[in-house]
Amino acid sequence: MERSLKNILVLSFGFLLLFTAYWGLQTLQSSLYSEEGLGVAALSTLYGGMLLSSMFLPPILIKKLGCKWTIVIAMCCYVSFTLGNFYASWYTLIPTSILLGLGAAPLWSAQGTYLTIMGNTHAEKRGKVRRDVVSQYFGIFFLIYQSSGVIGNLISSLVFGQTPAQGAIPEKQLLHCGASDCLMATASTNSTNRPSQELIYTLLGIYTGSGFLGILLTAVFLEPVKDAQQKSEGEKQASPFWSTLLSTVKLFRDKRLCLLVLLPLYSGFQQAFLAGDYTRSYITCALGIQFVGYVMICFSAVNALCSVLYGKLAQYTGRTALFALGALIHLSCITGLLLWKPHPRQLPLFFVFPGLWGAADAVWQTQNNALFGVLFEKNKEAAFASYRLWEALGFVIAFGYSMFLCVSVKLYVLLGVLSLAMAAYGTVEYLGSKKVARLLTEEQTKPAEEGVTKTKT
Repeated sequence: MERSLKNILVLSFGFLLLFTAYWGLQTLQSSLYSEEGLGVAALSTLYGGMLLSSMFLPPILIKKLGCKWTIVIAMCCYVSFTLGNFYASWYTLIPTSILLGLGAAPLWSAQGTYLTIMGNTHAEKRGKVRRDVVSQYFGIFFLIYQSSGVIGNLISSLVFGQTPAQGAIPEKQLLHCGASDCLMATASTNSTNRPSQELIYTLLGIYTGSGFLGILLTAVFLEPVKDAQQKSEGEKQASPFWSTLLSTVKLFRDKRLCLLVLLPLYSGFQQAFLAGDYTRSYITCALGIQFVGYVMICFSAVNALCSVLYGKLAQYTGRTALFALGALIHLSCITGLLLWKPHPRQLPLFFVFPGLWGAADAVWQTQNNALFGVLFEKNKEAAFASYRLWEALGFVIAFGYSMFLCVSVKLYVLLGVLSLAMAAYGTVEYLGSKKVARLLTEEQTKPAEEGVTKTKT
C-alpha cells in the first residue's frame, strides 16, 4: 500500500471512531436535553467556541505542533464532551462544549491541511493534476468519516430501542410537527418518552470507548507530514508570531475568500437544521426519540457513498456541475419540508428527506474543502481556519435562533442563504475563468509580438 493512501486511511478511521460518538450525541442533544433548551444551548456554545478558536488557534497550533499532534490534542477535547454528558447539566455540558469548540477548528484545519499536502505530494510524484488528487483524497476521507454517522446512530437506536414502547402520538400533537412547529407557542410539543438513565450511561460508555480508540489509532499510526513549499519558504524567513496569529484575518484581503465565506456559512446552517430541527420537529415529534438514530443512518449512509462518488466525478464533470446538483437537491428538500405534514403513516418519507439531504451535503463537504485547498494553496492553514470560522458562525446563528423561530421561518432562511451562497460561488468561478482566459490571451500574443520584433530587426 502506498504511504500516502495508508496515512489517509489511518486519519479517516481515526475520525470514524471519534465522530461515531460525536454525531450520535449531537443528533440526540435537542431531544434528550430539551428542558430549558439545554441541548440546543450546548450545541450553540460548542460552535461559539469553534468560532473563536477559528480566528487564531489553527495556524499557531499547526505551525508549532504539526498537523498530527494538533489532531491528537483536538480529539481529546471531543472526548471531554462525551464525558460531560454522563452528568448532563448547565455546569458540565456548557464548559465541555466550549472545550470541544476550541478543539474543533484546529482539528478540521489540520485535517484539511494534511489531506491537501498528501494530495499535492502524491500528484507531484505521479505527474497527476493536483486538484483531482486532492478532491479524490477528500472523497475517500469523507466516505469513511461519514460512516461514523451510520454507526453512531445505529448504536443509539439499538440501545434506546430497549426503552418501553410508548402509546400512539395524539393527532393534536401531530398538527404541530414539521414546518408548523413553533417551540415558543407549543412548549410541550416535543415531549418524549425519555430513555432510562441506565440506558443513557450504556450509550455514553460505548461512545467514550470509541473516542479513546480513535485517539490511540491516530497517535500511534499517523505519520507526521511537512509542507515542502512552506518549509523552503520558512528557511528563508520565519513568520513573526503576530503574523501567524492574524493570518486568518489577513487572508480576507483576497476578494475570492470574501465571496466564498457564504459556502461554509450555509454548510453550518443546513447541518444545524438537520441535527437540531429535523430530528426534533419531524422525527421525535411524529415518531419518537427511538427513531432518530434509524432515520439519521439514512443521511449518513447516502452522504458517505456520495462523498467518494463526487470525488471521482469531479475529474470528469468539474466542480461547478456538482455544486449545481447540491443546490438543486437542497432547494427541492426545503420546498418539500415546507409543504409536508409529517405523520407516522408516512414512514418512508422520514427516511427520504435525510437521504436526499445527505446527497447534497456530500457536495458541500467534499467540494468546499477541495475548493479552499486548491484556491488558497499557499495559505492552507489560514484558509481552512476561515472555512471553519464561517461554518461555525452558521451553526451558532442557526442553533441560537432555534428556540425562537418557527421551523417554517428557518426553512425560508435556509433558502435565502443557499441562494446567496450559489450566487457568490458563481461569481468566483466567473472571475477565475476570466483570469485564465486573460492569461491564455497574453501567452498567445507574446510569440506573435516576438515574431514581429525579429522581423523588424
